[in-house]
Amino acid sequence: MNCGESWHDAWNALSPITQVRLFLKLLPGLPPELVRLVEQEWTFYGRPDQKSRRLPPWWTWLVLGGRGAGKTRTGAEWVKGMALGLAPIASEPVGRIALVGETQAQVRDVMIEGVSGLLAIHHRWEKPVWSPSRRRLEWGNGAIAQVFTAEDPEGLRGPQFGAAWSDELAKWPNLQETWDMLQLGLRLGDRPRQVVTTTPRPLPLIKRLLDDPRVAVSRAATSANRFNLAPSFLDSVSQAYGGTRLGRQELEGEIVEESADALWSRALIEECREREAPPLARIVVAVDPPASSSKRADSCGLVAAGIDRDGIGHVLADATLAGAKPHEWAQAAVALYRRLEADALVVEVNQGGEMATSVIREVDPGVPVTAVRASRGKFLRAEPVAALYAQGRVRHAGAFPALEDEMCDFGPTGLSSGRSPDRLDALVWALTHLMLGPKGRPRVRGL
Repeated sequence: MNCGESWHDAWNALSPITQVRLFLKLLPGLPPELVRLVEQEWTFYGRPDQKSRRLPPWWTWLVLGGRGAGKTRTGAEWVKGMALGLAPIASEPVGRIALVGETQAQVRDVMIEGVSGLLAIHHRWEKPVWSPSRRRLEWGNGAIAQVFTAEDPEGLRGPQFGAAWSDELAKWPNLQETWDMLQLGLRLGDRPRQVVTTTPRPLPLIKRLLDDPRVAVSRAATSANRFNLAPSFLDSVSQAYGGTRLGRQELEGEIVEESADALWSRALIEECREREAPPLARIVVAVDPPASSSKRADSCGLVAAGIDRDGIGHVLADATLAGAKPHEWAQAAVALYRRLEADALVVEVNQGGEMATSVIREVDPGVPVTAVRASRGKFLRAEPVAALYAQGRVRHAGAFPALEDEMCDFGPTGLSSGRSPDRLDALVWALTHLMLGPKGRPRVRGL
């Protein structure tokens, strides 16, 4: 290796902000205030994949990245540039911008108030005013960014925009309907544009965007943002998920199709999608307790499902918890039971034995608990439930990304990661109880 290559490798090993600071040292005499401004300027230290492309022309910029890859900062900086008319993002300010996320809480906590959100990345003199009650940000130049959610696609009917930022598209309930409403409102100005920041999943909409020549695509792995992440985090997730299908999706930012021998397919699950469940005759919350509460322990699977008068099953919620102590997952299970006005908790007792049921009764002695014990392997238990889906007898009331990822990865040898399919186990117990086993006396109620 020659000196030039050695210097080049050493330079590339430095974080972008360190490169900027070294460059500034070559320019003595700069005022400290100017140095601080330059150090904070996104143009200098944002990665190439985090900066919007000017050519070829595009109407959508799709940013696919692993967990912690800097997707939120990318989207926030783009919106800032559009609102303030900052080159090279925009030649003039865009007056109306849509901010669309999974829920209002997600938009607020991540896109707006998060550590890489819109409020955090502005200088104090240019920072927009956030009005939570009105669900909007307003800049000094009059530009406005309005909050919308995939929980309420109809909220996008009527308003119009010149730009939009959609975050974590792969987690949206009512995905296609929300997307369609947003596209119909993206009609202000000569060239309305949008950025989509998301962890990739092989959803039909994302696949269509990838195939569209008008869509610019950027990709980044979690490791690309290593200078802004705790080394312990990178080490732990790499050891746990490196080389697995889940790791390719969540860390490498790849589109990973379902396993060839999985019991469920993405297409099948999409066919089962519904916006909300009808009145239900019976609702249960299934609990798949972990063997321990250590950091490396399995998650506690918590899935709620119901059955209607026509015998159709409806998956209602996935509230699975990771690293929870027994009293914590018991409280979460009881809370979900109460919220849905469920009829019973269905609890697997193979792992915790009587402890699993007793800890729930400590939280609420009045909750009906049905203990179930597995006598067959996970795959054999899941096969009859998968058959219910194939027969069109199960619906998903919304989207459950983590659960559906497990379903499309689960085959005869389990999950490709080798981890326990805790969400799937809870789903299987819930639907088995409702549709394949004894049922309690039904009572009709709406959700």
